[in-house]
Amino acid sequence: SHIGWRKEAKRLLLVMTDQTSHLALDSKLAGIVIPHDGNCHLKDNVYIKATSMEHPSLGQLSEKLIDNNINVIFAVQGSQFHWYKDLLPLLPGTVARQIESQAANLNDLVVEAYQKLISEVKIQVDNQIQGLHFNITAICPDGSKTTGMEGCKNVGYNKEVLFNVSVTMKGCHRTGERKYAILKPIGFNETAIVNVQQSCACQYGDSTGHKRVWADETSDSKQSHCSDNNCSSNRDTLPSQKCRQHQDQPICSGQGNCIDGTCFCYKNKLGKVYGKYCEMDDFSCPYHQGNLCSGNGECEGGKCKCFAGWEGDRCECSSQSAKHCLNSKGQICSGRGKCVCGKCECTDPRSFGRFCEYCPTCNKACEENWNCVQCHHSNNASQAVLDQCTTSCAYLLHYIDHTSDCFSGRSYFRVFSIIFIVTFLIGLLFVLIIRQIILQGSSNKVKSSSDYRVSTTKKDKMFLPTVCTRTVTYRRDKPEEINIDISKLRLNETFKCEF
Repeated sequence: SHIGWRKEAKRLLLVMTDQTSHLALDSKLAGIVIPHDGNCHLKDNVYIKATSMEHPSLGQLSEKLIDNNINVIFAVQGSQFHWYKDLLPLLPGTVARQIESQAANLNDLVVEAYQKLISEVKIQVDNQIQGLHFNITAICPDGSKTTGMEGCKNVGYNKEVLFNVSVTMKGCHRTGERKYAILKPIGFNETAIVNVQQSCACQYGDSTGHKRVWADETSDSKQSHCSDNNCSSNRDTLPSQKCRQHQDQPICSGQGNCIDGTCFCYKNKLGKVYGKYCEMDDFSCPYHQGNLCSGNGECEGGKCKCFAGWEGDRCECSSQSAKHCLNSKGQICSGRGKCVCGKCECTDPRSFGRFCEYCPTCNKACEENWNCVQCHHSNNASQAVLDQCTTSCAYLLHYIDHTSDCFSGRSYFRVFSIIFIVTFLIGLLFVLIIRQIILQGSSNKVKSSSDYRVSTTKKDKMFLPTVCTRTVTYRRDKPEEINIDISKLRLNETFKCEF
């Protein structure tokens, strides 16, 4: 009401964060011990009870989300994503996705999360009644079934999901008070109210007008209440025993009421419940390709009873497919498997092959072929017998791999030697390549240095013979040649030649 959602609107809450959330008990260290009251305490969009009231618990959050039909999308950035992902099983109708740093994928994230939420259909029981157990089975559009709170996933647009809800009593309280439970699809603004009135005894009249009361079989008590001395506490005399197909099964198979020893089956929107003990129905059998019993059989007692010409748990296989499982001897899967829709499934783990015909370790392998061995290797057999052997006992060729699964000692040494030599050669080649690269680099540095080279002797390596000679001619009457000699210089001195 504070937000202003329409009653028929799909309510979606987007939470964007990069930090973990506070939960109940987080405020204990601050001395805040008052539990959260489950109400909204906002003033000008600011929470005003942070210093006086504890944070809400997961149970309170879950309750509020379900009561108000709110779906939540957690858009989390960074490493805190796993924190919210772990909370999803505890918060129905929620989904978590990672968001990029600049929220560039926010639009796609919301669309993807919303489509996931609306494609999941789950149901929950509110206002649980003490002593009653609700067993929920969801029948999805593809024919698969799930029990409990799992529901159906990937439900397409305009598809129908059926829920089979059975209610059983854990005990007999004899109150007669009418109570109700609420069946609520998570995230939808729809509810179904189930009114329950416990009936713990049936009353029967006799010729004298007295009434007898028998305890219901769901009660742990074995006593019966009678108005005369002819009543026995033996449970075998109760009329309800006539409503059991077997002693260990529930009354009327749990799908009907027992009145005077006769079962009256419940009416069910999913289909028909029938039989002397209400043991048969036409909706609880497995589906195949969206059809009950593949449309090739009837449902009886939770199992498909196939029409003529069909077989299989779901009546999905033609009876003619069994001929594809016959071996040369006319045996189905060689007696070592079962035929499923024209294919052999070997039940003996030692056998294999299309017809489970190969079984080298089976004890009867030699016995089964012993007659053929004698037939082919008999020296006294007539030609007619040999011809019959050729026809009925054809040679079977089996290719056997003689390679040993284990290495011998020589094989280990050979493998070790090969690995050692290859590793050594690779290492040596690597060293030579590195050495060549180093030498090539040094050669380039020498070529790029000065062209002036001076050779030194072992006698005096600290001095270089630096003689600079040049002939200068003057224009005189008598030309004169001048020779200039420069003495040796040290290596650290500057070499100059002046004229």
